[in-house]
Amino acid sequence: MKVLMVLTSHDQLGNTGKPTGFWLEEFAAPYYVFRDAGLKITLASPKGGQPPLDPKSDAPDAQTDDTRRFRHDSDAQQRLANTVKLDSVSAEDFDAVFYPGGHGPLWDLADDKHSITLIEQFWAAGKPVGAVCHAPGVLRNVIKPDGSPLVKGKRVTGFTNSEEDGVGLTAIVPFLVEDELKKAGGLFERTDDWGEYAVVDGHLVTGQNPASSAIAAEELLKLLNL
Repeated sequence: MKVLMVLTSHDQLGNTGKPTGFWLEEFAAPYYVFRDAGLKITLASPKGGQPPLDPKSDAPDAQTDDTRRFRHDSDAQQRLANTVKLDSVSAEDFDAVFYPGGHGPLWDLADDKHSITLIEQFWAAGKPVGAVCHAPGVLRNVIKPDGSPLVKGKRVTGFTNSEEDGVGLTAIVPFLVEDELKKAGGLFERTDDWGEYAVVDGHLVTGQNPASSAIAAEELLKLLNL
């Protein structure tokens, strides 16, 4: 089976002059869940090539077994450095799609027409769609074949307002994930800040925060009967 992982190409944290991008644990944990299950993984991003890494996710206090494994995995590093351009991939070629978070996706993938169309195609085909932390924000403009928002009436989770406040970026981000999912009609659920939590509704899987990355990926595997 084949899974597509879509990462951000956005590297600026609003107008702060500080860098952002994808969050390392949110890429590494699902990557190894999928790889260890035998899935063929394709990595994509809007601009292609090396996606920007949020440097805070590479700090000593943010390391996990998966991030350390990645740092000793030259093959994974090489593949990450050479993501394909998002507009070159087709939902027909994959069995599932998964979006790692980080703040970057709020600026590019949430409004990227190729990403929106891709998710709509996966959804219409009944293929699993997964996203973790800030990445559920990419669902905000996605619609179902009947024209209603994808998340309307669906149980979802993502980076909470209180978690965003905890990292001091409420006034910096272009939108709050929790608010946008609710606005689109999503039935937002959560656990305590920074706790592990993933929600499955139909073939949609969402995870709350970095700690939820692996369990969200594992739930997606279950949808693939793996």
